[in-house]
Amino acid sequence: QLQLVESGGGLVQPGGSLRLSCAASGLTSDYYYIGWFRQAPGKEREGVSCISGVGSRTAYLDSVKGRFTISRDNAKNTVLLQMNSLKPEDTAVYYCAAHGTTIRDMCGMQTWQYEYWGQGTQVTVSS
Repeated sequence: QLQLVESGGGLVQPGGSLRLSCAASGLTSDYYYIGWFRQAPGKEREGVSCISGVGSRTAYLDSVKGRFTISRDNAKNTVLLQMNSLKPEDTAVYYCAAHGTTIRDMCGMQTWQYEYWGQGTQVTVSS
């Protein structure tokens, strides 16, 4: 059973940076694409970024393009989300998710594309 553990959330001032980490264990599929999602109070969970199994393809929510960067280190089974120039509207619980696949160069930004989820980490952007 694949397990995902997020870390790196916290309180940061507007304009600041945080780096979220998603550590995976129990891998059994050829490839996993990983997505980062977030959910603010009263809102639906939305896809923030995703990365393909070998890191060749990435995607971003329009509102985070140029500010967030996703990367992965398959040797360490870890996916990072570097978040810069944070804004109050980035405040949410952030989740990483994984989907096992035989396709190495795709990823998805929809919640229904993922069967494994972490427990989430809170990111609060406030002065």
